[in-house]
Amino acid sequence: MANHKSALKRIRQTEKRRLANRMIRSAYRTELKKFYTLIEENNLTQAQQELSHIYKVIDKTHSKGIFPKKTASRKKSRVAIHLQKAIAANA
Repeated sequence: MANHKSALKRIRQTEKRRLANRMIRSAYRTELKKFYTLIEENNLTQAQQELSHIYKVIDKTHSKGIFPKKTASRKKSRVAIHLQKAIAANA
């Protein structure tokens, strides 16, 4: 256990940030699962509408420091590719 006041404060701050990061990451994963569920159910029109919401969630995770910039870009790209493949398969 830490003995200095500054170290105790750092522990409190770290725990607060860890919980906030965990909440944001959990929300991202939940939204992603909802999106993939729409695709699996062949509800592609609604999935297309949800795509911008998924982008917003991914951008939020990047802006809060959960994902680096290139990781966020990669995730957005993969989501879009997944949707396009589902649309092509149904056409």
